[in-house]
Amino acid sequence: MIGFFVTLLNELVREAHCVDVRAEICKNSSVIKNINIFQDNCFVNGEWVSAEKRMEVINPFNREVAGTVPVLSQSQVLSAIDAAEKAFQKWKCLPLQERQAFLNRWNEGILAHKEELAAILVTEQGKPLAEALGEIEYAASYIKFYAEEDSRLHDEIIDAPSPGNMGKMVKEPVGVVGIITPWNFPVAMLARKIAPALACGCSCVIKPDEKTPFTALALMKLAEEAGVPKGVLNCITGEPIEIGFTLCDSKRIRQISFTGSSEVGKLIMQQSAGTLKKLSLELGGNAPFIVFQDADIELAAEGLMNAKFRNAGQTCICPNRILVHQDIEQAFCDVLLDRMVALTSGSGFDDVDLGPIVDEGAIDKIQGLVDASIEMGAELVMGGQRSGALHNFYEPTLIKQVSPEMPLWQTEIFGPVVSVMTFELDEEAITLANNSPAGLAAYIYTADETRKVHVPLSLEVGMVGVNTGSISSANIPFGGVKESGFGREGSKYGLDEYLQIKYICTNS
Repeated sequence: MIGFFVTLLNELVREAHCVDVRAEICKNSSVIKNINIFQDNCFVNGEWVSAEKRMEVINPFNREVAGTVPVLSQSQVLSAIDAAEKAFQKWKCLPLQERQAFLNRWNEGILAHKEELAAILVTEQGKPLAEALGEIEYAASYIKFYAEEDSRLHDEIIDAPSPGNMGKMVKEPVGVVGIITPWNFPVAMLARKIAPALACGCSCVIKPDEKTPFTALALMKLAEEAGVPKGVLNCITGEPIEIGFTLCDSKRIRQISFTGSSEVGKLIMQQSAGTLKKLSLELGGNAPFIVFQDADIELAAEGLMNAKFRNAGQTCICPNRILVHQDIEQAFCDVLLDRMVALTSGSGFDDVDLGPIVDEGAIDKIQGLVDASIEMGAELVMGGQRSGALHNFYEPTLIKQVSPEMPLWQTEIFGPVVSVMTFELDEEAITLANNSPAGLAAYIYTADETRKVHVPLSLEVGMVGVNTGSISSANIPFGGVKESGFGREGSKYGLDEYLQIKYICTNS
């Protein structure tokens, strides 16, 4: 059998410009052999299991098959749930220090193999290698954070209702957690969910997106190498609708943690209603980016470039609705245009700014939004079409004179398209920003101290960046309001998602 990392890196060598990258990653071949992941298997109850039916994973850069993963049967999925339930009974009782020690070993293993993991991430997801390495390090930061934050969980003594009684509030792990993650950040989203769940004493059944399962399986191998007990982590692949329903319908799954679209989040709520599961839903966004007339235009343009074009615009906190004060619109768009023209696209193993869009269907959606908005009167300044010479690429696009009724304004774009609208009064900008069912993130740029306080408090979102386009780290509560979901990931509040409170009253 050929090692999983070797298989994927051999796939990369088909492109001539990838040889040097592969050679650099393969310097220590014993490292790759030690990890020894096989694309033929899933990880269930500490074993690598397979299935007769296979599912292809497509490299979005060249649209070639990067490999296959098993399509597990219903009985195999139920076996994973059973394994997690049995493991939970032991894992929750382990001394805190043992759970922390595992998380620390896992974190060290991920960082030790970040180059190999990044190579797999580029292959299955497409983002530039520098971004992929950044995602691996970002993911590891959550594991390290929760290994430390776990020690800050304490029971509380509280007033009892009667004299002579003692009241105690205990925080307990919720149980087996079903984790469903997206394709755009397949490593980071897994770590952000798994780390607090394990720290609290929960076990997990993990369903990675079918477009990007390889990095999830690699994380499982590294967890195995770090000594995770059998059944605590189970990673399954297969038909997403069937697995999703099984997780939602199972009485043994006590919580679902999901990141994805608002539409699928609503479906998960419906399917989980019969068992009244605890839910953590991090759903779609349509972030406003407000540039007031007193803003530093260069700083605002830089912030927009960083936040908008990361992962080719395929992020849930991407600025989608750009609101610029009418007095500075031309100056701002001129600076922005100069920066956008300089963007480069291509293989993630080259020195480029943008990788591919995830698939052809996503490109069709972007093109439809752009075409419909132009037909309604929007002004195309730059781009506006597919990149003809490359698979699954869309040109960096700048569109002005967008209005609230246009599809580009109403819909999360998930692509490298900047749509600009002007405003005159602060209240107008706030109203336009809040006129969306989504409420995940927002960004404002201003030099005015009053605006820095008033505007963030007026925006109906879960997170606001003030004069910055970078708002996410392990120690901040990540999440939204309205149809962007509920619950928080990261920070000390991320632990609360995997805990339930029990009150104990003792007659002393």
